[in-house]
Amino acid sequence: MGCSSCGTKDGKPGGCKSNGGCSSGGCNRLNVHDWLANLPFTDPAVSCRIVEVTFSNGSRKEYFKNTTLHHFNKGELVSVEGVGGFDVGMVNLSGELVRMQLKKKRIAEDSAELKKILRRATEVDIQKWEENKAREKEALARSRAIARQLKLSMKICEVEFQADGRKATFFYTAEDRVDFRELIKIYAGDFKVKVEMKQIGARQEAAKVGGIGSCGRELCCSSWLNEFKSVTTAMARYQNLSINQTKLSGQCGRLKCCLNYELDSYLDALQHFPDHAEVLHTTKGNANLIKKDIFKNIMWYTLPDSNKQYPLTIDTVKKIKAMNEKGQRPDELETAEIVSSSSKTKEAEPQFVELVGQISLRSLDRNAQKRKGQRSGPGPNRERGQSNNPNQGPRDRSQSNNPNQGPRERPKMQEKTAGSQATRPQAQSGGRPQRERPQGQARPQAPREKAAPQDPAAPRTKPSIQINKEK
Repeated sequence: MGCSSCGTKDGKPGGCKSNGGCSSGGCNRLNVHDWLANLPFTDPAVSCRIVEVTFSNGSRKEYFKNTTLHHFNKGELVSVEGVGGFDVGMVNLSGELVRMQLKKKRIAEDSAELKKILRRATEVDIQKWEENKAREKEALARSRAIARQLKLSMKICEVEFQADGRKATFFYTAEDRVDFRELIKIYAGDFKVKVEMKQIGARQEAAKVGGIGSCGRELCCSSWLNEFKSVTTAMARYQNLSINQTKLSGQCGRLKCCLNYELDSYLDALQHFPDHAEVLHTTKGNANLIKKDIFKNIMWYTLPDSNKQYPLTIDTVKKIKAMNEKGQRPDELETAEIVSSSSKTKEAEPQFVELVGQISLRSLDRNAQKRKGQRSGPGPNRERGQSNNPNQGPRDRSQSNNPNQGPRERPKMQEKTAGSQATRPQAQSGGRPQRERPQGQARPQAPREKAAPQDPAAPRTKPSIQINKEK
């Protein structure tokens, strides 16, 4: 859908940078692929001279007559007739496919209501068009403020200026009829343009705004859907959907348009189911219909005395219905056997894998668990002093692993003597070096002074304790 400029450049997304106006038409809303463009239509009298032109990035489409001698391709900007001037739009479709669109919308090719294409858009036309397009955001905010001051129950959704700036179209939504005669006078005086008010619905508003749906894709109304059909809750009931307003509503607040997409398939499948089979009469009571499974051709019923659901096939329902018409009632409901996906027999895993085939992940997991168990689990010979090797005898703790080395001897501890002290390894302090002493030499001690003999008649005093601090 997009052109080459939408790709990445230098690792960063470049983007279209033309705001929906690229020549490929991929960024345009309600884009149409011309699948008849390559067919040879040589007769100019037979070819269609009507061109489909889009405005505001595809939010609005109109058809114009091509009275010029030029052939316009998709993506070209053209100047067309407007109200008192001209307008600039983009060619969206040309050729024979336009004739099919006119036939679908019941528009005659020679209709006098169709306006004409004036010329290809010149630089002056494009410059005026861009200047007036820049006024739309400011005009939208101003128009909403004026409508709020007049206390009108309406919402201005979009403002679209004509390329020459002589006319402005105000799109609004409202639940009831609105008297906006005073509003038009104020708009014409403030914006100095001819004012046109156009009411749209909630679905058209969502198409103009755009967004992402609950399916994760762009909204259908803003990408390709241009005709809105009525959607009711009966369509959800046919498809066995729960009537939940939050899940069935779209961005516009109405029921989703996609409820119509699969409705025909469900209606075709429901033709095989019996009619007027909502209630079946049995001896235990009346069985009421809950839902229909069109994929398995099963109808689910419940009895009044229990909450159990009974699945019945179409043939069983027709049989019970025929019995009820004769005045007979069955004792029990012959339920159908439901086979779930979990109860199906699993296929046997092959014991070998070919060279070209794929290897199973389960076999890898089993091998990994076996290796893990051999490493962590205790072996048969894993005892103290023994190894797991059956050819190897009991291991001698006094022998080393090196065959060239002799028997390992344990170092003998130094014996303490009465005149010496055992040396102890001392941890080195931060910046104070430790002196090394030869083995067997005692640590030097400070000499002790002998105390003088005391007089037995003198009073006894406690001896003072002196502490010698070595630096």
